[in-house]
Amino acid sequence: MSDLVDDLLAGKHSALARVITKIENRSPGYREIVSDLHEHTGSADVIGVTGSPGAGKSTLVDKVAAAYRDRGLTVGVIAIDPSSPFSGGAVLGDRIRMASNAGDMDVFFRSMSARGSLGGLSTATTDAVTALDAFGKDKIIVETVGAGQNEVDIVRTADTVAVLVPPGSGDDVQMLKAGILEIGDVFVVNKADLDGADRTVQQLREMLQGRDGRPDTGHHGATDLGGEAAALEANGEGESETWDPPIVETVANRSEGVDAFIDALADHGDYLDRTGRRVRQTRERYASEIRTLLREDANDLLADELARRGGIERYVDDVVERHTDPYTVVDEVLEPLRECVDEGRDD
Repeated sequence: MSDLVDDLLAGKHSALARVITKIENRSPGYREIVSDLHEHTGSADVIGVTGSPGAGKSTLVDKVAAAYRDRGLTVGVIAIDPSSPFSGGAVLGDRIRMASNAGDMDVFFRSMSARGSLGGLSTATTDAVTALDAFGKDKIIVETVGAGQNEVDIVRTADTVAVLVPPGSGDDVQMLKAGILEIGDVFVVNKADLDGADRTVQQLREMLQGRDGRPDTGHHGATDLGGEAAALEANGEGESETWDPPIVETVANRSEGVDAFIDALADHGDYLDRTGRRVRQTRERYASEIRTLLREDANDLLADELARRGGIERYVDDVVERHTDPYTVVDEVLEPLRECVDEGRDD
């Protein structure tokens, strides 16, 4: 595994591909790999692209990646696809949808399975971002499956979130009120050459104006500050400036508006650095990741304990027969864990 990590850090794309495969499949040793890579991260800008199905996310991501390459930047793209009900893998597989970047080794594209997680994002996605960051990619784009309001999960991975809305989609614009409106740092009306684009832009502008006056806590929400971010807030810099999400019109299949979109992303990145909010978002991202991993590992630990005790069905039988109740069952199963925790406190 150490050789694989060394090869990845040396810039070998084959090693990067193998690492991400291990991460997605949760192969033995993947956690050690991610742990080893963590200290080499922190340089990449992570951009989330989400929105309604059919909004043209893949086409826009393709053109954005090509534009970044024209500027001499390297790009990693993670496209979250729906999960196969049979294999659990990505239904669309390694989709041939990065036509503008075919053959360019400095654009690394990977489809990953949503694996049933809300918003199409899984823990594996976060680990894959870590691998791309450690590899040295300048820009990492996470494109989601487009599963509606649950796309808010993307804020756990991205520094800047772009929400795409197709023109003339009144229902889609109204849907933003359900939660996506709050996470968007940049809004994009793609396919702006179609009828209804102007109306969609106006609807978005009215909705964003209605959001004015709310505390600007960033798309990660409020959290405790630390270090640099706390100092900036104490000096009033974080309080004196808020971010007004711009609305960009694009026609991605003709590369129209792509530069304006990239400029909007850059402006938001500058805002995060200037106000110290990038530090706050990073802290919240790691807090969320730690909570997720704790839940997953605790669940696995308890599943093993249940199996050791004969399986959950034995407890279900007792509950059905009224010999016990669910609360008592939980207390009994958790008792060894509580004892271990108590012993640790005593030490």
